[in-house]
Amino acid sequence: MDREFLIDLFADFGPVTIRKMFSGYGVSADGINFALALRAGLFFRADEVTIPEFEAEGSKPFQYSTRAKTVLVNSYWELPARLFDDSEELAQWARAALAAAQRAKVRKRPKAKKAVAPKKVVKKPPAKKQAAKKAVRRVGKATRPP
Repeated sequence: MDREFLIDLFADFGPVTIRKMFSGYGVSADGINFALALRAGLFFRADEVTIPEFEAEGSKPFQYSTRAKTVLVNSYWELPARLFDDSEELAQWARAALAAAQRAKVRKRPKAKKAVAPKKVVKKPPAKKQAAKKAVRRVGKATRPP
């Protein structure tokens, strides 16, 4: 999938921003990423509200393989192939994906930082006093009889 194809595909949805990401593109609206266009296909953001719709269509979650294992990314699901021919329904699915991404963003808001107790500061005597004490010690040693 190239950039122009994606722009045409989301025409009924509305304006989207398409950025290079991984081996393909990230698709976002209002600054929120809701779709991934990769070599493996087009994947929409999903959550507990929308996953049943993807499952009903026989879609699978996005996955990739590392040297050690296969990683399943349950937050992005493959768009059913039939939607590539139905731009109006694809726009509905895109709106649902954007809503899922917005819900996820709300859940991930940063929590307030915990108050940290201040560290104890060990006060050292001023440098002048330390130097004076050293000088007194030196003088005292020199004046002492052996």
